[in-house]
Amino acid sequence: MNTATNSKLNTLFHFLKKNRGYNKKVQSNSYNLFLAPFDSLEDRLYSVLHHVANTQSQPKIDILASFFQKVYSNKSQLHSFKTFINFLTDNDSCVHNYESLYYGMLRQSGWGNKTSALFTKTIYHLHNGKYGFQNSIWEDAPKVINQKEKFFLPVDAVIEATFHRIDPSTKWNFHKINKLLQNNYSSEEMEVWDDLWFWGFVNQRGSGLNREFIWNEAKYWALIETSKDETSINTIRETSLGFLKLFDNK
Repeated sequence: MNTATNSKLNTLFHFLKKNRGYNKKVQSNSYNLFLAPFDSLEDRLYSVLHHVANTQSQPKIDILASFFQKVYSNKSQLHSFKTFINFLTDNDSCVHNYESLYYGMLRQSGWGNKTSALFTKTIYHLHNGKYGFQNSIWEDAPKVINQKEKFFLPVDAVIEATFHRIDPSTKWNFHKINKLLQNNYSSEEMEVWDDLWFWGFVNQRGSGLNREFIWNEAKYWALIETSKDETSINTIRETSLGFLKLFDNK
């Protein structure tokens, strides 16, 4: 990583870490929406799986159907974090952590790098006690990310466009972005980088890599989980201006 890119990433990371509260509220509201209707462990897990699978712009429904048929017909394998990972990996002796959960999901029909990482991140959030939930699905899910395991950022077009803005000389993708960040930030810090999606989403306009970086209030309004009162909107707008200044000098 060259010096200029390193400096930009560190400045961006500092911004994300300082302003965690905004996306934390949005994500907490989102989790409540798709968990509140359900009481059983199985139904909550199904809800998370369906929600994440449908974040894909073009989900492979026929392929995903076989995965859901497999999950729904093996309820006995869903009762703990450990047994679910064993079920995904077909390996009873694997390490039971978030890295194993990611790779286990990646083995499933219809699941790719982004959705596997997004599911893993969501499960971590639902069990680390920082989002208003405590053991929301499994009692044995780790509350911390082990420093020796890899934690993956759910890279999508929003994040790829952000990295292109930082360094347009590189053809960024899921693997390159995660490798760069994992080489320079701890596993716990990788989770902080997940906030980049929120700030990128509400501060981009257009599509493709060369989209415009600008406060996009329409996108903010499009998110059901955001606060819609005038004070909240003014605050997020002002904070977004600080985010956008980080990209003034490409």
